[in-house]
Amino acid sequence: MIDFSVSNRTVGGERHTVGRRVLGAHAWLTYIFLYAPIVVLVLFSFTKDSFGVRWTGFTFDWYVRLFNDTRMMRAAGNTLWVALVTTIVATVMGTLMAIAMERYRFRGRGGLDALLYLPIVIPEIVMALALLAFFSFSFGIIESITGVTLRMNIWTVIMSHVAFCISFVVVVVRASLKGFDMRLEEAAADLGADPRTIFWRVTLPLIMPGVIGGALLAFTLSLDDFIISFFTVGPGTNLLPVEVYGRVKRAVTPAINAISTLMLVLSMLLIFLSQFVQRRANR
Repeated sequence: MIDFSVSNRTVGGERHTVGRRVLGAHAWLTYIFLYAPIVVLVLFSFTKDSFGVRWTGFTFDWYVRLFNDTRMMRAAGNTLWVALVTTIVATVMGTLMAIAMERYRFRGRGGLDALLYLPIVIPEIVMALALLAFFSFSFGIIESITGVTLRMNIWTVIMSHVAFCISFVVVVVRASLKGFDMRLEEAAADLGADPRTIFWRVTLPLIMPGVIGGALLAFTLSLDDFIISFFTVGPGTNLLPVEVYGRVKRAVTPAINAISTLMLVLSMLLIFLSQFVQRRANR
């Protein structure tokens, strides 16, 4: 008599093994497709080949040349300045807005909630064109009233970055407020603390991981942004993504690979730090 139960278990085990192998192969192919270009970029930032397309030996010369490139370093400094100011402004405004949206009920709250998510869901090119039209229209009105001619510069880039980074800060901070224990604030009020003291001594320290996570996310987004920066930067102001784009159109050299590698490393560090803070906050 044939034992069909054993046979069925054998067939099921073989199918399970084949399925795991197929899924594993699919995962590895996906990883290779996503990360192989990044590995090649980093690798060819150390090549001696002047065109950066062949491996002819290991060298740090392109990094040395990069740090001696005054124009590129100025662009990097401007980009870091924009990201820093954007992070400070977006974090403060986004945190206060998140508290207001989570704690209070007021007229127009639903519409404001929808507007906050708009910069996240709309294409970035649409956001960039909208900001360009806004600045052109506003500067035209100011010039017609005061006679003062305004041009786009580094501050228009900062305002543009704040406009779309606030939404990301609000989302992250609101997530940290979801599990907030209001009884702690009530206890502080019972002990005689005024609203300002409650905010600085109780509320802010408890939501600080979310605030830090939102700030790191805003800094990363501002640092890596190209499209909005390209549309809102004025003449005479160099930003790193725009400068890299201009040089890539002429020729791709290992120096471009080097600055791209440095931006990649910095972005990854900030993202890992943001994820670490978020995980600590969710514990």
